[in-house]
Amino acid sequence: MKLKYWLYESFTALLALLFLFTALSKLMDFRIYLHEMKSQPFDKVFTAILIYCLPVVEILTALLLVVPKTRFKGLILSFVLMMAFTIYVSLITFHFFRQVPCSCAGVFHHMTWLQHLLFNLFFTAIAVWGVYLHNLINAQKTLASTNGQ
Repeated sequence: MKLKYWLYESFTALLALLFLFTALSKLMDFRIYLHEMKSQPFDKVFTAILIYCLPVVEILTALLLVVPKTRFKGLILSFVLMMAFTIYVSLITFHFFRQVPCSCAGVFHHMTWLQHLLFNLFFTAIAVWGVYLHNLINAQKTLASTNGQ
């Protein structure tokens, strides 16, 4: 039980740090982030929505992950975000778009698109494993409290 709980805590902390770091990086270098987002292969309306919503959603996700009562929601939101990012990076990696967008100023600018895809897959797996561990730990707590009565 201790190892499961330690992994669970570690995974949620890693995800929270990832989302907080990426959101703060966007906000601290907002002009660069704005320029980079405008070079993405989305229409202008969707891009405008993403520009402002993405950092807010990333901060919200980090907050949900650090509060024990909302952690499960944070894990689900982490999974959804990581899947969306992973699908997008997959499309770039496998040349779905006519023009490959530049990530030259992003948080992970030193990564190739393939490395970015592997990074995203890793954090997607952590989110899935976190959901699994959350359910396992809660089931064990429920079983222990039922047997204890």
